[in-house]
Amino acid sequence: MEVRNLSINWKIGVEVELLAPKGMSRYDLAEAIACEHKGTIRHFFYPQVEPSKVEGKPIFNNLTLAFEILDSSGKVIAQCVDDLTLQDDCDKSHPPKNGWYRIVSDEPRLLQLIMQQCNPAASVIDVLKPIARLFGTEIEHGQGGMIRVADRTGSAIAIAAPLPGERERPCELITPPIENDHLKRLEALLSIARSLGFTAPNEGATHIHFDAKLLESTSTLTNLVRLLWEFDVELGKLVKTNPNCRRLGKWSLEFYNWVQKPDFYNQPWLEAKRSLSKFEITKYCDFNLKNFIHPVSDKYTFEVRIFPVWLDGHSVIEVAGLFEGILYWAINSPVDSKMPASLSELLNELPISKNLYEIWQNRLMRDLN
Repeated sequence: MEVRNLSINWKIGVEVELLAPKGMSRYDLAEAIACEHKGTIRHFFYPQVEPSKVEGKPIFNNLTLAFEILDSSGKVIAQCVDDLTLQDDCDKSHPPKNGWYRIVSDEPRLLQLIMQQCNPAASVIDVLKPIARLFGTEIEHGQGGMIRVADRTGSAIAIAAPLPGERERPCELITPPIENDHLKRLEALLSIARSLGFTAPNEGATHIHFDAKLLESTSTLTNLVRLLWEFDVELGKLVKTNPNCRRLGKWSLEFYNWVQKPDFYNQPWLEAKRSLSKFEITKYCDFNLKNFIHPVSDKYTFEVRIFPVWLDGHSVIEVAGLFEGILYWAINSPVDSKMPASLSELLNELPISKNLYEIWQNRLMRDLN
């Protein structure tokens, strides 16, 4: 395959949403990766948010069981975590699998406390006992194996409950930041998933995080936002965005308009970035700027979320190379540059290899025909 000659130079992290075969779980993938690399598995809690049907509580904050694979020197190889958006393929009537549970609270700070104080390898019966001790209470047993912890006034702190049917099957495979040998390192993980029979979920996606350090410029951000606003739909068609994928969408028009104003892009970078605090910026969109504009300690990235699930590293490198070209276009173009008139013209302007250009130009022509 010609794609084998492709490479990228940007530091990226990749998240691929997968589904374990019936009877298997994300732990099986973690175990197989650890075995292949002679590594170890660290259990941890993975925080997530889901809508709530309880009046007055629009969301529930969750902790689900997740697994980090470490090599012999303690470096992270990958993580296997849950993704609550993956619902369609799970048989909700299936009885909970022994040992699998989640912890729910309406207060995210309490879940942060639980992450620090509780053992994710503990059973559902024991996992919240350290929290009960902190509050001077005892765990309460409820129906269906539910465990509740309340404070001395009776107000709920958290609930641990067996996972609903087949919720152990969804698996988001997360790589650490990859700086070199991107294809080799991706294939080392995805080949194991393929060998175990993992597949693409109905709502699945692949997300790629690009290190944001090179993007620290108002002109770069203005160019990037303008280009992606203009070509959002066409790029989605080109890369074959999964129509069943949840939590996608455009930025607000107010955000877009502000970033295009000279009052924004003529400011120094730090002042311009502070001016964006007036906008509600969500990660749940086609192109996630939240980690870049409001950075967290371990994820200073620009995330592209429009890709379908791929179980081969070659496809991931193809789109990573395409968007690496888009990022360099945004970096190198003057802020008042004329926008390409078409996606084909954009491909002509991108600083990408001839091989990569031919791959995407051929796909574009094929789609047009």
